[in-house]
Amino acid sequence: MYKSTTLLFVILFFSKGVKAQEINQNRKKMNATRVSSPPKIDGIINEALWTNVPVAKDFIMLRPTNGEKAPNTHKTEVKLVYDDQAIYVSAKMYTPDTSLIPAEFNSRDNIGNSDFFMLMINPNDDGQNPTMFIVTASGVQVDSKVSSGNEDYNWNAVWKSAIKVNADHWAVEMKIPYRALRFANRPIQSWGVNFHREVKNLNARFTWNPIDNTQGSWTQYDGLIENFKNITPPTRLNFYPYASATTTSFEGKTDFDWSVGMDVKYGLTENFTLDATLIPDFGQVGFDDVSLNLGPFEQQFSEQRQFFTEGTELFTKGRLFYSRRIGGAPIASASVDENTETLIDSPEKVQMLNAIKISGRTKGGLGIGFFNAITDKTEAIIENNSTKKRRKEVINPFSNYNILVLDQQFNQNSSVTLINTNVTRNGNFRDANVSGLLWHVEDKGSNYNIDGSFKMSNIYDDEDNPNTGYTFDTSVGKQSGNWRGEIGYNFENKDFNPNDLGILFNNNEQTLYGFASYETLKPKGIFNSYRISTSYNINFLHESGTYIGRYQNLSFRAQTKNRFGFGGNINYNSESKDFNEPRQGNTSGIYFKRPQRVNINHWGSTDYRKKFAIDYDWYYNFFKDNPKEGYGFRVSPRYRFNNKFSLIYAFRYNQTNNDQGFTTVVSQSDIDENATLAPFLDETIFGQRDWTTYDNSLTGKYSFNTKSSLSMSFRHNWSKVPYENQYYTLGNEGELIPSDYNDNNDTNFNSWNLDVNYLWQFAPGSQLIAFYRNSISNFNDNANQNFSENLNSLLKESNRHTFSVRFVYFIDYNNLKNIF
Repeated sequence: MYKSTTLLFVILFFSKGVKAQEINQNRKKMNATRVSSPPKIDGIINEALWTNVPVAKDFIMLRPTNGEKAPNTHKTEVKLVYDDQAIYVSAKMYTPDTSLIPAEFNSRDNIGNSDFFMLMINPNDDGQNPTMFIVTASGVQVDSKVSSGNEDYNWNAVWKSAIKVNADHWAVEMKIPYRALRFANRPIQSWGVNFHREVKNLNARFTWNPIDNTQGSWTQYDGLIENFKNITPPTRLNFYPYASATTTSFEGKTDFDWSVGMDVKYGLTENFTLDATLIPDFGQVGFDDVSLNLGPFEQQFSEQRQFFTEGTELFTKGRLFYSRRIGGAPIASASVDENTETLIDSPEKVQMLNAIKISGRTKGGLGIGFFNAITDKTEAIIENNSTKKRRKEVINPFSNYNILVLDQQFNQNSSVTLINTNVTRNGNFRDANVSGLLWHVEDKGSNYNIDGSFKMSNIYDDEDNPNTGYTFDTSVGKQSGNWRGEIGYNFENKDFNPNDLGILFNNNEQTLYGFASYETLKPKGIFNSYRISTSYNINFLHESGTYIGRYQNLSFRAQTKNRFGFGGNINYNSESKDFNEPRQGNTSGIYFKRPQRVNINHWGSTDYRKKFAIDYDWYYNFFKDNPKEGYGFRVSPRYRFNNKFSLIYAFRYNQTNNDQGFTTVVSQSDIDENATLAPFLDETIFGQRDWTTYDNSLTGKYSFNTKSSLSMSFRHNWSKVPYENQYYTLGNEGELIPSDYNDNNDTNFNSWNLDVNYLWQFAPGSQLIAFYRNSISNFNDNANQNFSENLNSLLKESNRHTFSVRFVYFIDYNNLKNIF
């Protein structure tokens, strides 16, 4: 703790005296214009109120040639007015031929192949936390909250927009209600604002206030709209009541379920919002990309539940929040006597009862976040074989999850964060608490940074003897100009464990790391941009200091002026000691000696402006003094039939030959089933195997208009792993010793999912969603089938059919109040 306190003092001293807007001294400014009556939002900019309004013009290129003036053929003119209810923006974007404007229809928050106009607005003018409102040339709405340059497109507001394509320009009108923004209640205000225009055919982005890509973050380059007068933050209270019905058919049995609930958003103060979900229903989230996992660590899945993806930028700081823990798998397994009992039912997921988020940021830059979720008790049912009497066993107790975050931003480029996560479980189950101090500090020109964290975990299996662990990370980097780089050090001790609410694959390790890169900031020769980088790290165990191995990388990526993106990597792993593959714990001293590896890979992506485009990649792995080899490729063509209909197909093939991996640790129960295994009791067994994976996916969407769309996602993942009847025991020096062990460990895995989704936004913020899913899976030892044989076998398995309808209606308290 002394080290972290000293470092915090150094950070604060390092940042002393830095002035705001140091890198944006020549920002453009414009006066806000109040109007007595609002414009009609129809894309036709003909109302008299727009006549004598200041014009934001003379846009500057952000890319590809940073700093150049926008060409006269693509002038942009923007006006902004306001009244007591909202701000209103009109924009005219001139172009030589409006018939050639890319204008792909898409679902909300997806831009696709389309020009767009963006309003970026920051009422606190802090250079770090703007809100983006985007309208594409087809009229699709996109919105996002931004925190320190990271965009959160899961955040959604309710606002109005319309577009109109004219002879020499296309036009946008926008209405942003004050309920969609957070700002202080002051008589006169000035807000940070910038306007962006994307022109796909030129591969260009233009902005009203220039953005210098050689230093700082793009969020620090807002212009200033001055003199908003006598505007009052409204009561920010929105209700999203929902009703859903679901029917599921599997193995001849059909279940029906329905639910009603509500999400609530309430502005506690001018800058803080409460989000709550009551009786949540997540039955329509997309499927997980499940694959065969033979490694020592769990598979990590992305979050798809909107409540856990929207507005969580504060809670994800420090990587201590893995939201899939909430409502995920139970913490325990049922204890079943296999000789006398049968497991009748054991739920795979825990039911979430409710959750709340409170988040916001003061004018002084202090972000405060509080998150709390409650999950229900989950029980397994076990039946006695002779008496048929059933008993229940708790496999996950009634549990409470919460997070508290304090994040102080300063100088428009830096922050210090305190975060605490806590999991409390009812009864005789483990509790957990993790705390972290994080810092990111830049110099006044945003050229250099100090980055780091100190975190501590406490696991309470026994209240009188908590298990305490800790981790530390720090680095110094250069982040501006053509040459950039970083050098740092981190460690986790053997007891650091954030996994009750976070995710960490490995502890008891320490690493020295660094990277250096050179990148172009303006087009050069045939390239719009390119970047060359190299990285290096060297790894040790933390507890003993044992050397594990080192890793080096050389990479290149580029985009040509014809919009072909490509790149590649050469990766080198030295011979290394893997303390995780033997599954004995990385403090046991038992390890597997992995061979030296060289990996070469290449990827490419053609021009998405064209109807047909293709993405591809391939790799090859070389191993020294080892029969193992690995290679694979992926090809993904896409075709846009028109602006409403498109399909994307992807095929991936991976092959690993003569792989040596963990198979089992022979236990007494194994011997009870197969007495020939007795000589191998407690031995760690590795096997030599081939591993083949095929992954086919198809996604498509048809947009009837900007409010209604039909989408489809399909994925079939197949892995087969036949063993070669060559097994080994693990030696004391990590070597593999040939063994007479012989058992069937062949593995065949399939995961098949088809989702079809119809969405209709019938009113602002209100939706009707119809959803269908077909899923099949199997896991067996038929690892010597060809693709056709495997597919025929899979399709004979029981299909699970799920159909659901969900209705969500948006209610704004202010509109409700006006009605009554």
